[in-house]
Amino acid sequence: MATTDIKDTIHAVGAAAVMGLLPARPGVLALGEPTHGEEMLLEVRNELFRELVEQEGYRTVAIESDCLRGLAVDDYVTAGKGTLDEVMEHGFSHGWGASASNRELVRWMRAHNADKPAPERVGFAGFDGPLEITGAESPRLALLALHGYLAARVDADLLPCATATLDDLLGPDGRWTEPAAMRDPSRSVGQSADARRLRLLADDLVALLAAHEPHLVAATSRDEFDRAGLYGRTAVGLLRYHHWTADDSPARLTRLVGLRDQMMAENLLALAATGPVLVHAHNAHLQRHESSMPMGGTLLRWWSAGALVGTRLGAEYAFVATALGTIRHQGVDAPPPNTLEGLLYALPHDRLLADGPRLATALRDTPPEPRVSPWFGYAPLDPTHLADSDGIVFLKDMPQN
Repeated sequence: MATTDIKDTIHAVGAAAVMGLLPARPGVLALGEPTHGEEMLLEVRNELFRELVEQEGYRTVAIESDCLRGLAVDDYVTAGKGTLDEVMEHGFSHGWGASASNRELVRWMRAHNADKPAPERVGFAGFDGPLEITGAESPRLALLALHGYLAARVDADLLPCATATLDDLLGPDGRWTEPAAMRDPSRSVGQSADARRLRLLADDLVALLAAHEPHLVAATSRDEFDRAGLYGRTAVGLLRYHHWTADDSPARLTRLVGLRDQMMAENLLALAATGPVLVHAHNAHLQRHESSMPMGGTLLRWWSAGALVGTRLGAEYAFVATALGTIRHQGVDAPPPNTLEGLLYALPHDRLLADGPRLATALRDTPPEPRVSPWFGYAPLDPTHLADSDGIVFLKDMPQN
């Protein structure tokens, strides 16, 4: 293969090099990762994001974590509410709060914001729903927070119900978080009479919020109104997710993974409406092409948050994927030389940034073979979709955390 052509597409990893791949600063700049839990990936993310904040004026950092828990992190980094230990313990989902690199990101954001006026501070956001692969949270927090915001500021006669009605319909949170519901639809409460009524009430509350936007923004602030909008999106999304958790059709799992990314996309679009956003998540949630994953003996296919946001925003969305050479502590050894990762591994760089479309052109006549990972936790890049990535960060070897 024409390695001299490949070398022409390679840059050092840095904010200036990333921006050099793009025609202009995008409103949403997404950095993907091909696996979770590797600290080096997050260290590289932190370095890039610090440079992009300082040099390019990005104002929000969003990661693949619970959007409601992330509010506590945002309050800490923007206003100093709480302590670092508290927000690391309670402000993240998926166990991400235990990461030393995530802790360093939060610490840096607070230090960066400490002496800056509000318009120049960098906000933090989780953009995932309150979901795990094994289930979803109760919609209680989101529904009651939205209802409370509205009840304090609009005529009581306009509210579709009282708080007590929501409490009665919600019942114990355990009925929503039942672990067995992920594999047994009959154990889900999502299509009960109570859940169906809650979906209608959530829709009415979101409509009421939208109808009174001028008054509510004036009475509180744009930030508080936007936070109420997040509660509304989350309540509606969770009730929809629970509804389809109770479905017993063959499309059940496909629908659920798609609904999760739809919630992610809606959160990213809302963040982008407030200013330029940096995003970090798995490649599968950010790529422009269709995502896939084996689950329950079926290959699921769905459109990722990145595909949805990219379709809506066009050139205002940019995606930089990440690929790895080895993760030896997980049994992932040096890639075969005829794969994309193998070609990049042969170059004399521990880390590099490749121009995705130009690399695809350089390899057009001799396309690389797809890499097969021996470990389910690492997803190699699909070489047929190279041109769908604006850039590729390649890290040669992952040290054990």
